[in-house]
Amino acid sequence: MAGVQRPQSIHQSAAPHVYRGLTGRVRDVLEAADVRINGSRPWDMQIHHPRTLTRIALQRSLGLGESYMDGWWDCDALDEFFHRLLTHGANRVSHSPLQNGLQWLGHWLFNRQNLHRSTKVARQHYDLGNDLFEAMLDPSMSYSCGYWRDAETLAQAQEAKLELICRKLNLKPGMTLLDIGCGWGGLLEYACRHYKISGVGVTLSQEQASLARERCASLPVDIRLEDYRQLEGRFDRVVSVGMFEHVGRRNYATFMETCAGLLHRRGLMLLHTIGTNTSTSRHDPWIDKYIFPNGELPSCAQIARHAEDWFVCEDLHNFGPDYARTLRAWDRNFVAHWSQLADRYDQRFHRMWRYYLNACAGAFQARDIQLWQWVFSHAGGREEVYTGAR
Repeated sequence: MAGVQRPQSIHQSAAPHVYRGLTGRVRDVLEAADVRINGSRPWDMQIHHPRTLTRIALQRSLGLGESYMDGWWDCDALDEFFHRLLTHGANRVSHSPLQNGLQWLGHWLFNRQNLHRSTKVARQHYDLGNDLFEAMLDPSMSYSCGYWRDAETLAQAQEAKLELICRKLNLKPGMTLLDIGCGWGGLLEYACRHYKISGVGVTLSQEQASLARERCASLPVDIRLEDYRQLEGRFDRVVSVGMFEHVGRRNYATFMETCAGLLHRRGLMLLHTIGTNTSTSRHDPWIDKYIFPNGELPSCAQIARHAEDWFVCEDLHNFGPDYARTLRAWDRNFVAHWSQLADRYDQRFHRMWRYYLNACAGAFQARDIQLWQWVFSHAGGREEVYTGAR
């Protein structure tokens, strides 16, 4: 990636009064969120380039993120900056009407997460390098929300999350567990060691598969480089943690039907996913371009609507605020280990990655996005009452 870019011109031929009108809206949003330009508080915006607000006004979310990556502005507390903006409705003006229309049309015309496109996020994000994720994550390499109810450290929160999942699934020795989107194998390793099960994990990331196989080499675990739509077999339990965000609305029905076919009639499935408060065709242009291409966050309604033909919802648990704390812990780790990473990742990547982590932390703190764990059983497939686990 290129380094921090030099200031560049944006629509230099535009009339000054057009600039003033555009930047006025940005200033109104900042004022409503109590964010001051060049103020003294940690969440205030320090502007270094005179066309920063114009760029943001013209390009909305993409302009805000790219101008930060280019060094046009700074903020000491990015997470609080985004928390304030989203709490005061900035997400309602983060997209232009044209962007909204194009995204809506694109969702209906194209399957952005078909078998061909589904590998793009693995190549662009998850295959960035295991050194990056090892520096940022806890020892279990859990790249999903920790469970902080009784935890003080990131490692404790992630172990509590793994234990919570195993308890909710009511794992017993000898059971088979399928992990769709298994990451670096942390959940399968934990479940095998503590619950004496055997497992299969699937991922589309070469880097994840390589490390997961290494970590689980002595365990009854099979790590496959495979799309969930190509899976066969039957399992006592199915779990998917932090992968459903890459499935996409055009494939929700396929995902649920596939999982139902892979799960024994008396089995349980746990779905751990980030979600939005309302059903929408919008996705954030900056996140889509730089972090999670072709990603799409589901709503509760969308998940329930596509699950109802196959499953009974036994439990629904929201601990979204825990994700803000998790992301802040990842950001601290990333900053603390940057000297070990700087030879492979340049300064523009550093700004991009911190922007990503803190923007997401602010969104979770503002309750703009959520973290859900759903537990499903086959419709009519269980005789005992599900008791749950918290």
